[in-house]
Amino acid sequence: MSKWPVLDKIKLIDSSLTDEEYERRLKKLQNQLLDLQVHHLRTGGRAIIGIDGWDAAGKGGLIQRLVFGLEPRSVQVWRIGAPTPEEQGKHFLWRFWDRVPAPRNWAIFDRTWYGRVLVERIEGFCSKAEWQRAYDEINEFEKTLADSGVRFVKLLVHVSEEEQKKRMISRLEKPHKRYKVGVEDFRNIAKRKQYLEAYKDMLDKTDTDHAPWHVIATDDKRHERLAGLEIVVDILGRGVKIAPQELDPEVAAGAFKLWGWKPKKDEK
Repeated sequence: MSKWPVLDKIKLIDSSLTDEEYERRLKKLQNQLLDLQVHHLRTGGRAIIGIDGWDAAGKGGLIQRLVFGLEPRSVQVWRIGAPTPEEQGKHFLWRFWDRVPAPRNWAIFDRTWYGRVLVERIEGFCSKAEWQRAYDEINEFEKTLADSGVRFVKLLVHVSEEEQKKRMISRLEKPHKRYKVGVEDFRNIAKRKQYLEAYKDMLDKTDTDHAPWHVIATDDKRHERLAGLEIVVDILGRGVKIAPQELDPEVAAGAFKLWGWKPKKDEK
């Protein structure tokens, strides 16, 4: 029996956080993320964070909070849309292999390789045989990378149908947010039942030990963001002991030579 129900049957989590509590928890999680990123910079670790979900589910806001305060040169955010003509001539995973992070780097995907078994499946952009075999191809892709030391965090952001409608209308009513809405969004929203079926198949077939799925089901943006950061901190922090970086003696000597600076006893 599958452990995953249809998304619309998952109980949505609400949040009653005060502004102060939300900001306090958010700041703490962002500091922990920076500590983990610095750890990976020192040790050569790398991570892939894949975020999927409904239109207007809050993926962009979650990513903004994820990258805030991180060292920008070693984290890449990939916004995945339709493949280019060049990419269309290659295997659907090629463009994701091409974006695999180098050691000491993190890659965050705003939509992922799961488009093959979601939008491409539903819109007929690939054949039934192609999207059906994609589950095994994706599992092998993730297993190969996990075996080479890549840590996977896969987040699926779920909101209710009514909340999605409210957020889309809000975008239409705000001129500076209208760029987020396209005609194709309405086509996708109208096929919610088909997407629910496709999401369930995706969760059932690609929730693995090396790359498990984490579903965040809530209509509360603040709860979604905190939950997403907590999951990333938990997975990337497993087996990691964060310790203050020791001062390199040569660096200390250089500072002394130039400025006469010496480390204090409690800074050693």
